[in-house]
Order: sequence, then structure tokens, then C-alpha cells
Amino acid sequence: MENPVKTRREGGVLEVTLDRPKANAIDSRTSRLMGETFKAFRDDETLRVAIVRTAGEKFFCAGWDLKAAAAGDAVDADYGVGGFGGLQELRDLNKPVIAAVEGMAVGGGFELALSADLILATEASSFALPEIRAGTLADAATLKLPKRIPYHIAMDLLFTGRWMDAAEAHRWGLVGELLPDGASLHARAWEIARMLENGPPLVFAAIKEVARAAEAMAFQDAMNRIARRQFPTVDRLYDSEDNREGPRAFAEGRDPVWKGR
Repeated sequence: MENPVKTRREGGVLEVTLDRPKANAIDSRTSRLMGETFKAFRDDETLRVAIVRTAGEKFFCAGWDLKAAAAGDAVDADYGVGGFGGLQELRDLNKPVIAAVEGMAVGGGFELALSADLILATEASSFALPEIRAGTLADAATLKLPKRIPYHIAMDLLFTGRWMDAAEAHRWGLVGELLPDGASLHARAWEIARMLENGPPLVFAAIKEVARAAEAMAFQDAMNRIARRQFPTVDRLYDSEDNREGPRAFAEGRDPVWKGR
């Protein structure tokens, strides 16, 4: 059976491509494969940034594979170490992930994009959470979307299942960068990934850990934890050679060389 999850590695960048014609829908097997791929990315210290994209131009991802569901793939099946799509429940993934959304991101496909740190899209892209029409819950989106965009807009999407085009997604800040239709989304994703690859990995890790924790903490509590070095990534950063390299490079008038240690 062909592997629907393709990978390409160049330097510290890993590109993960979901390739399941016709709509890149995700069944439990595919989800487990994606989870193992992203887990390997998390655990490989030589990898710095990941790009998640899908094959084809019409569908980024149609979400849960309803044909597989009709054949017995249960909604509560084993979706692997990272939960549905491999990303949304993967613990301690403290590296930047870029989602390059081309085409329709529907249901779990929308949730896959939400699991990334940066979302790029073309003007032809669109987003929807149609779970309401099937009488079910878009669980990850219900948790995440009201924290990403204004509450009332998130509720509108969740309650109605309507389509949101890329221009609206960009207007609400969900899509960080909107490219003209016909522009190379793939090339732009790699350009950003290369820039992040050369950034300070320990700082990126600290940013992600603190940002995740702060969603459930009062501001001052989070600040106190940072000051007391109670976040493992922050403690590692402050004891690192990289933490000394930044000021030293500035004083010497050169670009810093980040080693991740």
C-alpha cells in the first residue's frame, strides 16, 4: 500500500506532503503516519523547521475520510501519537511549523492548518467547518479557533459551517500571508522556512512553550514562571551558548551563529 505521506528534507527543513487523491482526506492510517512523521521531526535535533502541504490545487485537505468512516473507520479510532492529522495533539513540538494552504481546507483539514504556527494561502484558498451539518463537533477547531480570531467570527464559522475565503481569513489574521492566485505558494513557504532555519532554535522553542502555557494562565503567573525559569525551554535557553552568542555577535558587528546549545 502506497504511503500517502511524502517527505523531502533539505538541510534543517522538512517538507511533509499529504498526497491522497482526490481530496487529501485523512483516515486513521494516514493520521498515524503523519503523527510518526512529525514526531520524528520533533525528536531530530538537526531539523529546525517543517512545512506541511498537500498535493493538488483544489483541496488542501477535506478532513476526515468519510468513505473510510463508512467502511468502519470509527470517529474514535486510533489516530496516532499526534491525534487527527498528526499535529494537533503532538506534545512538546517546539519547532516552527508552516502550513502552505492551497485550495479548500475543510473540517479536519482546517484543523490541520490551525495546528501550524504560520499559515500561508493563495487567494483561491478557502476554509470551512461543516461538522455542524453532520451533527458532530469540530472539536479541535472549537478549542483553537476562538483563540485565533475574534470570538463572534469563530462562533459564526462553527455554528453555520459557512465558507470563509482567503481574503477574509487574512483580514482576521488567521492567514499570515496571502499570495496572489498563480503565485508559487510552495516557493514562498520554502523562503520563509530557510529564514527560520537560520534563526535561534532555542528561542523558538521557548516562544512556543511559553505561548502554549500562557493560553491557560494569568499574565502575571506566566511572567513569574519565566522569571523563575520554570519553563524547561527557557531554562535551557538562559544556560545556553546561544544566549551568549547573540549579544557577542551584536558587539562584534557580525551575524550570530546559532548552534542550538
